[in-house]
Amino acid sequence: MNTLNRRHFIRSSALAALAGSASFAQAAKGFKYRWIVSSAMYGTLPLSTIMPEVKKAKAGHIDIWPRKHGNQREQMEEMGLDAFGSMLKQHKLKLGCITRYDLGPFGLQKEMKVAERFGCPVMVCGGKGPKNLKGRELKAAVKKFVEQLKPHVAKAEESGVKIAIENHGNNLIDSADSLKWMVEMETSSSLAVALAPYHLENLGLSPKDLGKLIEDLGDRTAMFYAWQHGMGCMKKLPKEQELLQMPGRGDLDFAPVVASLKKINYSGFTQVFMHPVPRGIPILETAPEVTTEIKRAQDYMEGLI
Repeated sequence: MNTLNRRHFIRSSALAALAGSASFAQAAKGFKYRWIVSSAMYGTLPLSTIMPEVKKAKAGHIDIWPRKHGNQREQMEEMGLDAFGSMLKQHKLKLGCITRYDLGPFGLQKEMKVAERFGCPVMVCGGKGPKNLKGRELKAAVKKFVEQLKPHVAKAEESGVKIAIENHGNNLIDSADSLKWMVEMETSSSLAVALAPYHLENLGLSPKDLGKLIEDLGDRTAMFYAWQHGMGCMKKLPKEQELLQMPGRGDLDFAPVVASLKKINYSGFTQVFMHPVPRGIPILETAPEVTTEIKRAQDYMEGLI
């Protein structure tokens, strides 16, 4: 190869590599997580301690939990909503979600006023109805639940908030079928899904099954929990075993899950999550340690894009 051709080859190869890297960067840029941090990950630590950590954990939104998992919703009341709003502004954060399993899907309307006040787009709770149903019986019960929920969904539409039902275990809305039927029967996007792989793993769903469900639900998922079963969260375990609920630590292969999130260009919130035992304590001893562990899990999830 003469000097001129060699220079041309090197230049062409460099340009091709640059174009390839640019294309890769552009493709990666097409999908990214909207991180949100749960106050419950920090137990009952004060909001003044938690809020500075949220930005460090790549998030601009906080998800506020009440007792028994945290007590930040109670802290909001104690300090007053004006003071809470000032704290959000101070730390350049937004209220992204209020989680209220305690109120249930039929008890959210008063809380919607709080969500509306802060421009909070999502409220998470569980479903309500008979358990351990399958087939036609399950479908009929889901239909009844959706009908009962209609006035609450209408109020959510007025308030600019989505009611996101989590597929909590031992619940009417706990299986892939119940989730799909729920969003098929209620066409309003104000009724959405908070999707937790932890509970679906318990029902035997594989990573590919989880990915397929994500695609089936499409834009009706408002919250995705980066959370796996690991060794469970119902009994006290050594910390290294408890942390197997976190992405990148347990056995769940999140790659097919992330591929499906990317395929539908998922735009809802993603939350790194786990439950400690007992509830109401931080997942690790100090707030900075909690944040470091959340960031480690986020890095793992981002690496799968």
